[in-house]
Amino acid sequence: MTPRSSITSLRGGAIGAIGAADLDEKTTLAQETAIRWFGRTLSLRSPLDAPVPERPGRPDKPVLIPPTLVERRSLHTVKGRIALLHAIAHIELNAVDLALDIVARFATEPVPNSFFDGWMQVAFEEAKHFRMVRARLKDLGADYGDLPAHDGLWQAAHSTRNDLTARLAVVPLILEARGLDVTPSLQAKMRETGDFESAAVLDVIYNDEKGHVAIGAKWFRFLCVRERRDPARTFHELVRANFRGPLKPPFNDIARAEAGLTPSFYRSLTSTSNA
Repeated sequence: MTPRSSITSLRGGAIGAIGAADLDEKTTLAQETAIRWFGRTLSLRSPLDAPVPERPGRPDKPVLIPPTLVERRSLHTVKGRIALLHAIAHIELNAVDLALDIVARFATEPVPNSFFDGWMQVAFEEAKHFRMVRARLKDLGADYGDLPAHDGLWQAAHSTRNDLTARLAVVPLILEARGLDVTPSLQAKMRETGDFESAAVLDVIYNDEKGHVAIGAKWFRFLCVRERRDPARTFHELVRANFRGPLKPPFNDIARAEAGLTPSFYRSLTSTSNA
């Protein structure tokens, strides 16, 4: 069965992509499902849809280890840049599955179809990012799976699997927003080392991620308004209930504000705050 013929609905295509252990199949299914959904040739749900997987499909490698055991290396060496790109590839792969999981897991929520438009756009672009980073790794003589990685991103999202508002708080507004904070310095360091090809990949990721955080902020506010809840206060409550540890500065306030995430959301949740 080809990836295209296995797509029974938007939810079915998302579920198929989440469950795919072959990463070329996963990214192809994610993007094909998005294209067909944007073309309005898919229904939202189908009785033929499989159950939503508890965990995404993965190849045998990379080996997953605790975050504290992931080795840090200098970007002034090729091995160090490979290690960073490998870590980014792992983040982007998880981001593909997390965007698809929002669609599949919450396909019965009473939200407009434009909600699913937004998250399939995210899934499409995260698949693009993973492919770009993997191609750059191959340029450097490496591949995704060559180094160990950690499971922190998926674990951080798992506790919000039954609460859409909490999922939006944790995934786009914490995990993806963190990318806006750290990526500019990584871009600069790549350029300092003369690795302009890797910096160009990070440029694409950074610009797209602003849109992903904006989609998260838009729908988080939408749900809060519908439930007559204050967005910033609700964010604080959900983060404290569903995310371990404080948020870590420094923050890219300008990029966060462009995405609709103002300091009232995150400043009081840092380790230096008494709030």
